[in-house]
Amino acid sequence: MPRLHMHVTDAAEAPLRVALHELRGRLEIPDHFPPTAQAEAESAARAPRIPAADGAVATEHTLEDATDLPLFTLDPPGSLDLDQAMFLSRRPGRGSSGSKTGGYRVHYAIADVASFVTPGGALDAEAHHRVTTLYFPDERVPLYPYALSEGAASLLPDRDRPAVLWQLDLDADGALTDVRVRRALVRSRAKLDYAGVQRILDDGTAEEPLALLREIGLLREELEVARGAISLNVPEQEIVEEEGCYRLEYRAPLPAYGWNAQLSLLTGMAAAELMLASGTGILRTLPTAPDGSVARLRLTARALGVDWPHHTSYAALIRALDPRRPAHAAFLQECTALLRGAGYTAFDGTAPPGHEALHAAVAAPYAHATAPLRRLVDRYTSELCLAASAGVDAPSWVRRALAALPREMELGTQRANQVERACVDLVEAALLRDRIGEVFEGLVVEIQETDPTHGRVHLVDPAVIGPVEAAPEGPALPLGRRIPVRLTEAEPGHRPVRFTAA
Repeated sequence: MPRLHMHVTDAAEAPLRVALHELRGRLEIPDHFPPTAQAEAESAARAPRIPAADGAVATEHTLEDATDLPLFTLDPPGSLDLDQAMFLSRRPGRGSSGSKTGGYRVHYAIADVASFVTPGGALDAEAHHRVTTLYFPDERVPLYPYALSEGAASLLPDRDRPAVLWQLDLDADGALTDVRVRRALVRSRAKLDYAGVQRILDDGTAEEPLALLREIGLLREELEVARGAISLNVPEQEIVEEEGCYRLEYRAPLPAYGWNAQLSLLTGMAAAELMLASGTGILRTLPTAPDGSVARLRLTARALGVDWPHHTSYAALIRALDPRRPAHAAFLQECTALLRGAGYTAFDGTAPPGHEALHAAVAAPYAHATAPLRRLVDRYTSELCLAASAGVDAPSWVRRALAALPREMELGTQRANQVERACVDLVEAALLRDRIGEVFEGLVVEIQETDPTHGRVHLVDPAVIGPVEAAPEGPALPLGRRIPVRLTEAEPGHRPVRFTAA
């Protein structure tokens, strides 16, 4: 699911960074790992204990050797917690002219975190406490110690690593035809970033394994459209400090980001089907948006000047938007409201019925499977899929944890959302702290059902969203309308931005 990404580029001693440091203290975000957990991580980094199919412990030397696969990773610049590596190829039988007689093979390696974390140990307990990596504009708080997340467990280039290796066979239209999952020793050949990949894809100099990222990604996007799925290309926010002033900008994701995301979605959907077929698993689920939500978005679209013909579906409209345009970027942020309500569904013995297993945005069953260095549940998904692929029962430590995992993930997600909201509040207040009393043009994007004089407003410029109330003795807020609003509060770390209808 899309998240609101924010980055800050000012110096460590600047006011915004100081406020972010204080925020972590108020939210009681841990700044270190317990000594026992840290020691376990460092020991495991030196000597991983790789689970074998029969429940015994293997070693790197007894793993299937897949180091001949020329895998590569694709992540933001500077990333060191590399969960996934891939190698893309054509399957035999596909004609060189492009005739649809063959298909594709996707090798997708996922960091094998279970080889470094002992069930029931101190590190495992700390991971269940943290649940997810937490992202702040200036730094991140990792799920696992850096010795693992940016070291021994990360799929860094030119280093042998234990991995959960997916082999996904696709037909010529990009549809999944066969899945195989096993443990293997892998070796990434290159650490690539989105801008560099997009550049060589656009100029035509990419070699075939990388060129296939676009080819397969576009085919998977066509299949996504056909099944009525929703894919939000939510822009990233960047906060830049210049001569003591802050500027907030939207930065649109590159197409290569979306093609890479399609491979992650493909793996998550394959994982869900494997677990459903085995009768044991944990899915990421999302109910259909409640009645009235899309109608409210139509009002927002009209106010923002986003053309939404009545014959065009919501899913089709989303794909036609350009996140580089400010109005479209603002609308995409509002569209995330339809994705609220996601949760996790665990099962052991009986798979849930179709409607309970569905993820409404994916328009298919789906599981979190590709980010085990940053999300707790993915470690369990890997073990469940390895067992399902081998036709054996899942490990007992996995099945014992299943019942509690949905609640743990829910609480972890709530904490991540709290961090995200607090960071947004802080950054917006920093951006506007010297503009108290100014009047801005804003779009009313939400009103409270019980009190239509209170709601939320999305400024036209800068890209800020905050609470708004009607003027004293004034009319109710007009949902979906542009109105002038006055900034009444903005104190970083103490009072988030607030507006009153002017």
